[in-house]
Amino acid sequence: MTQNPLTAMFEAQRTAVEGSQQLTHETMEAGAASFSAMADMFSSSESLAESNAEMTKNAYFAFFDALEASLPEGAVPVEDFRKLVDESVDAASQTQREMLEATVESLEESGAAYEEYTEGYAEVVDSSFESFLELHEGAEENVGWMVESTEEMAEEFETAA
Repeated sequence: MTQNPLTAMFEAQRTAVEGSQQLTHETMEAGAASFSAMADMFSSSESLAESNAEMTKNAYFAFFDALEASLPEGAVPVEDFRKLVDESVDAASQTQREMLEATVESLEESGAAYEEYTEGYAEVVDSSFESFLELHEGAEENVGWMVESTEEMAEEFETAA
């Protein structure tokens, strides 16, 4: 293709459009990665929740030990309290574990659905950008032809004058 005063403008436009296409793909990839990152975060928080439950139990048990040591033997049914705390914390931990597992599963399913959607969307995006770039190339060729024709006519006019 011949160079003309508008060639740089068309190249800049083409570069901008191609950059937009690349940015669109990167945005879709970042969205997919965010589902995975969130699922990993919730998965790793499960062990933190278990540690918290153990610390809670140990704090109560230490309190019960101190209470039992400071009172006459059998004055307070400490073992009943220990059992209640143990069962309550275990039940809360189980509920929290189930909630975290459900959240992770939901995030993984949402991530898979997002990836499926973006695959189809990416095809549409690429097709649209390719169509635009083809039209853009045609417009550039037409403008180039017009510039060349105008230059030729100007040269002929100068020669004739």
